[in-house]
Amino acid sequence: MSDVTLLQRVASALTAFRESDNRVVSLARDLLWVVAVVGGIALLLYLFAGTWPAVVTIESESMVPNMNVGDLVLVVDEDRFGALTTWAEGQLTGHQSFGNYGDVIVYRPNGAGSVHPIIHRAMTYVDTATVEQSALGEFYANPHGGYITKGDNNPYIDQGNLRIAGVGVVEPVEKEWIVGKALVAVPLIGYLPLHLTEFAVVVIIVILIHDLILARRKGKEE
Repeated sequence: MSDVTLLQRVASALTAFRESDNRVVSLARDLLWVVAVVGGIALLLYLFAGTWPAVVTIESESMVPNMNVGDLVLVVDEDRFGALTTWAEGQLTGHQSFGNYGDVIVYRPNGAGSVHPIIHRAMTYVDTATVEQSALGEFYANPHGGYITKGDNNPYIDQGNLRIAGVGVVEPVEKEWIVGKALVAVPLIGYLPLHLTEFAVVVIIVILIHDLILARRKGKEE
């Protein structure tokens, strides 16, 4: 009996929250709705892509002209919709993505989570022996195999040439460091995540103005 009473109280509280005309409650209700919608979209993206983050924003010109600053890129698990294909493999099979052979991958440089992931094309895969015997071996204390990557707009590969503060020289990308591969890019939409704070402020202001207008209309009607 107590369970039923508790459920009735919860249902009554939810009804009061949903139907309240109080401005604070109304604002909280609208914000919760926004959070629910955003959360639902994020969940659907995760289920579709199989990885997180499921979308990334292009912040540099390293992939121009195939990806541009402000593009929003959908990222999927590396083996979803076909196995990950390098540029070297793509030349043999004809597989292309974003205007060139092979797949574009998103990876954490040297496995570091403290810096933004890099989105560059997977050029080829090398084993440990290949790295040790090549010029790349001189850059690393403990050479290891992995993917060699390169920005389409860059003259050199990342490995041995790209140095990141707090991370060091970028090493061959181990499979565990790969977030996913790029599936599709939408121009300009990526500017929204780059200015998320400003967008959130605008949304809150719009909600406040909307609630204020509704309250005034209701006051005039009464």
